[in-house]
Amino acid sequence: MKKQGILFKIIKGIVKLFYKTPEFSGVENLPSEPTIIIGNHAQMHGPIVAEAYMPENTFIWLTGEMLSVKEIPSYAYEDFWRLKPKSVAWFYKGLSYVIAPLFSYIFNNAKGIGVYKDIRIANTFKNTVLRLKEGNNVVIFPEGRTEYNEIVNDFQKNFVDVARVYYKATKKEITFTPCYIAPSLHKVVYGKPIKFDSTADYKLEKERIIEELKKEITLLAKSLPVHTVVPYANIKKKNYPKSK
Repeated sequence: MKKQGILFKIIKGIVKLFYKTPEFSGVENLPSEPTIIIGNHAQMHGPIVAEAYMPENTFIWLTGEMLSVKEIPSYAYEDFWRLKPKSVAWFYKGLSYVIAPLFSYIFNNAKGIGVYKDIRIANTFKNTVLRLKEGNNVVIFPEGRTEYNEIVNDFQKNFVDVARVYYKATKKEITFTPCYIAPSLHKVVYGKPIKFDSTADYKLEKERIIEELKKEITLLAKSLPVHTVVPYANIKKKNYPKSK
């Protein structure tokens, strides 16, 4: 891992100064062996918590486009601000260019693994397996845009492929540890890990892991006092759902 820049450390320090340290519970559920932590994105809260407050041996899957100054503007506008009214679209399109240099610097200095949806995905898997073999944990926020329930969106599915690649490289069955981040309560909760079964039909195993993770994250959320859920989508705060 390359050394983080001084400016990044300053930015991280400022964030930690103003972002209240969350209370972690269920830490006893984290395996002694490397694991893949699967959490709700909670907009920027998920990455902030992972980078600033999870142990140093934690690496985060980061959208590859956010590592490139050239690719950030189109991705940032589409992912962050696509739901904004057309009357102010011009402002957010301009803002996406303004933030590009800073965001590129931040993402390139974070403990990240670039994630791509093209042929470069092979490097994503290669680097993920490398970090796991080194004894690190990897955090993935796999939510997509389709709603699953009031707690979490449906998951993009290809992250499970890491388990198969890791097994081929090590003959070890990796675990996926569910994690729920509740910014309104300043809490992070880990659930019991779900182990990849290398002997099962892969297609069925993939679906099983995804469904169990979504259900477990939902249960973790509902185990907490009723609270405001920070959704994946960047919507108005007045429209944030409540846990039930």
